[in-house]
Amino acid sequence: MRLEGKTVLVTGAAQRIGRAIAVAIAQRGARVAVHFHRSRKEAHILVEELRAGSCEAEAFQADLADVKDTRRLARAVLRRFGAVHVLVNNAAIYERTPFETVSPADWDRFLDTNLRAPFFLSQALAPAMRRAKQGKIINIADFSALKPWPDRIPYCVSKAGLLCLTQALAKELAPRIQVSAILPGAFLLPEGASAEYARIVANASPLKHLGSPEDAVKAVLYLIDSDWGQVLTFD
Repeated sequence: MRLEGKTVLVTGAAQRIGRAIAVAIAQRGARVAVHFHRSRKEAHILVEELRAGSCEAEAFQADLADVKDTRRLARAVLRRFGAVHVLVNNAAIYERTPFETVSPADWDRFLDTNLRAPFFLSQALAPAMRRAKQGKIINIADFSALKPWPDRIPYCVSKAGLLCLTQALAKELAPRIQVSAILPGAFLLPEGASAEYARIVANASPLKHLGSPEDAVKAVLYLIDSDWGQVLTFD
């Protein structure tokens, strides 16, 4: 899919990998809907940067843990841009949840934002993609969907569910809409991670280095360019 003149919604676009994806998509000539939850300042700074580069961009606030808010987000983006051709489900909660202290509320938080929201956002935007006779849904999953980490069971299960959801939506929405996922390994460490922790994680990789947001961007752009839906694992 060529992105010139197309509209792309990136959830969690104000920071980190989501921001890098939004910038790269704007450079390809797309209109960008920048979703944020709490990072209002960062989202509006990004929008101003994109507009300075002649990109049509708008920021949209929504709490994706709330299905009503998720559906409101879809309506707002469609009302502003008239269509959505690409949805990048990037927003996610990532926190330590030690096994002994995991609560029902923890499960709800992770599953609501990391798994349920991508489904209902896809459901809300699929009719517009079908009317446009083309669409891409790209889910940002995680390598932990295949090999879970300790102290993060709800997170890993939510990403494993997102992998299954990707495959289910790919069948449900074919052939007009292609649904894909990327499963990055150690790319961005949690905020506040020490240099020693970064060294340990890098040394655990066969390549002995961490990935970068740009690596994820290349994968997303490949999936947009491709005529196929894929699950890409890179770590």
